[in-house]
Formats: sequence, structure tokens, C-alpha cells
Amino acid sequence: MSDEYGSDIITLTDDEGQEYELEHLDTLEHGGTVYMAFIPADTPDDEAEVDMIILKAAEEDGEEILATLDSDEEMERVYELFMQRLSEDDDEET
Repeated sequence: MSDEYGSDIITLTDDEGQEYELEHLDTLEHGGTVYMAFIPADTPDDEAEVDMIILKAAEEDGEEILATLDSDEEMERVYELFMQRLSEDDDEET
């Protein structure tokens, strides 16, 4: 991913108060749900293998939050969609 346009860094706080800084990679909508892909913000640029974190937009008590996915099947399906998009982006750059 190019930093030509800068990066989107967000800070999320979990239920235990632990803060995480994540870099936003991409957003997509699938089946009426909005999903967002992130990597840890402190990941070195030359890191070959990076764990992608996928969260979905949800509403809780009238407030929009980012939530974990409900099942392994949902995670696999959405992960594949993000990988296809990232692959397409790489193909366009070459």
C-alpha cells in the first residue's frame, strides 16, 4: 500500500480499556454490512506477513461501533473479498 496520500490511523479501545492503534486499509460493503480492514499501526513497512484485522460496523445503544465478526465463515468470506480487492489494486499499480 502506498503512503502517497498518507495513512488513516485510528485508536480503538476494547472492553477492558486496552487501546490499539490501527491503520485503515480498506472498507467494503457486503450483504448490507460495512466491513473495515486494518493492520496494526506499528507494523514495519518491510514486514512480509501481516495479520489483517477485519471489523464490521454495528450499532449498540444507538451508537455506531466497530465489532468483531460473528463466525469463522463470515471472517473467511470477508477476508477473501478484501484479498481480491487488494490483489486488484496491486494489478492496477503494475
